[in-house]
Amino acid sequence: MMRPLFIGSIVLLMASCSSTRPLSSAANKPAASKAVAASKPAEKKKNDIKFLDEISSNPNLAANIPDAKTEEKETTEIINKSKIKGGAATGDMGALKLKYAELLGKDPDQLENIELLRSVDEWYGTKYKMGGVSKTGIDCSAFVQAVYLSAFGVAVPRTAFEQFKAAYHISATEMKEGDLVFFNTTGGISHVGIYMGNNKFAHASVARGVTVSDLFDPYYLKRFLGIGRIEKSIGTR
Repeated sequence: MMRPLFIGSIVLLMASCSSTRPLSSAANKPAASKAVAASKPAEKKKNDIKFLDEISSNPNLAANIPDAKTEEKETTEIINKSKIKGGAATGDMGALKLKYAELLGKDPDQLENIELLRSVDEWYGTKYKMGGVSKTGIDCSAFVQAVYLSAFGVAVPRTAFEQFKAAYHISATEMKEGDLVFFNTTGGISHVGIYMGNNKFAHASVARGVTVSDLFDPYYLKRFLGIGRIEKSIGTR
């Protein structure tokens, strides 16, 4: 059974985009609620806010992400389990579902958005590179841009901040596969990923490259800002 996502969206006071709506706290997630509330930045004037286009490439940042080596080992074990004959790398749908069922903690039959899985898998394991847009290295917003174009045929802006402005901001109770999740990792809207269901999201991580992580990981929960939905009509707006 999928764990419900209880994350409080932080209200961002910005004239150029709509605000995320705050979520109600849940009795069975007091710690999570407090962590999100604690991450709310002090209110600043618009001109004083410094938004970064991408997550920092400072190697010291990776050391601050908890259990990086453990998650990397677990992910490797999952991928090895899915490497059956004609596996995901060669386009076999069964192996693709098996791989992401384990990564997302779902039953294979629950995975219906195959194009999203294929598009994410096309980049899975690619190392992180700030400003990168290729298989030799890619950053968080370029990864989102590439996946959206491949999976949905939608061209989204290049940077995390621009993607935030282009998105319609929603509550965590409304989120679905393909929605964008935004984080404050180094200041402002500095990291973005794609929600994959069951509280998991795909993103280009400094420590592990393109991977799948859990929104309830303390590192990401503390830095969570909100959720955005990109409409297919974005190109005409």
